[in-house]
Amino acid sequence: MTPFVLHLLRHGAPEIPGRLIGRTDVAPTDEGIRACRDQARDLDIEAVVSSDLARARLAAQAIGGDLGVPVAIDARWRELDFGAWDGLATSQIDPVALGRFWDDPDAAPPPDGERWSALAARVAAAIAALPPRTTLIVTHGGAMRAALAVSCGFEQRQLWAFDLPYAAMLSLKIWPGSPRTAQIMALWP
Repeated sequence: MTPFVLHLLRHGAPEIPGRLIGRTDVAPTDEGIRACRDQARDLDIEAVVSSDLARARLAAQAIGGDLGVPVAIDARWRELDFGAWDGLATSQIDPVALGRFWDDPDAAPPPDGERWSALAARVAAAIAALPPRTTLIVTHGGAMRAALAVSCGFEQRQLWAFDLPYAAMLSLKIWPGSPRTAQIMALWP
């Protein structure tokens, strides 16, 4: 099968940073959108796909307009659902429960939240559904880490070593139909 390049771009800074924002639909700042546009400016892409949440979608639409590429919306690229913790600062969450979550987000998900394995499964399905063409995905930090896990075989604990600030871009070469055969090409913070 022919490999293709998959660029993963984390959305820009949201209007309320410093919180666990999963399903909460927070708008990005103008500076956040600008930072994403700057990251994508020189990409030679054939498709743009975005999470349905505004902080990713608005940046993707701006990029699509800049590059003349239509934008497809795919909710599978959403951030992990933090359940009862969604929208809270970490200082507002019981530190013991939060520590268990960071240690093993599959065994200790947030109350009424999503397990890591569910996020990884939906991101794997989204990657498998992509046609083999150079694609930019505008998404979230958790979904980017899930893509690394399912495409490259990183264990969950290893994924926290990747610094993915707002507007960070990660580029992978994907071999369709072959699990865990991606190659990391570049990481732009």
